[in-house]
Amino acid sequence: MVEAQKYRIEQEMTNMVNELDRSHLRKMQGDMHRCAARCCDDPNSSLERVHGCIENCTSSLNQANNYVQNEINVLQNRLQRCVMDCNDSARDRLGPDPSQETIDKCTIDFEKCAVKCVDKHIGLIPSMLKTMRKVLASGKPPPARSE
Repeated sequence: MVEAQKYRIEQEMTNMVNELDRSHLRKMQGDMHRCAARCCDDPNSSLERVHGCIENCTSSLNQANNYVQNEINVLQNRLQRCVMDCNDSARDRLGPDPSQETIDKCTIDFEKCAVKCVDKHIGLIPSMLKTMRKVLASGKPPPARSE
């Protein structure tokens, strides 16, 4: 059951990243490559100047990718904390010398709790995607945020 939940969240995250790639990141990547190619067109530029130009071309895509990765990390950390809370609650109910029946009940309760965590966090993805699209469309991803 845990594997199924892991697969569900991974699929949703993959779908979100693919959507962001199609809607924003791929165009930014194309623009970055075209810009970098133009940097190399001037035969009179110094090596340092060409490298600086290329670095400048990559900065907005790098910021966008860092923003997306940070937002994904924040969601994954929140999910992980939720599941850890489920685990802690189940362990707290076990007691010092639990019977097999108690262990089985706590395991079932943990799994139900973990499914709720996954459902809740999957439910957050649409608004997260909407926000990230808006931020990427603005062309100015904010600096990385902590939780």
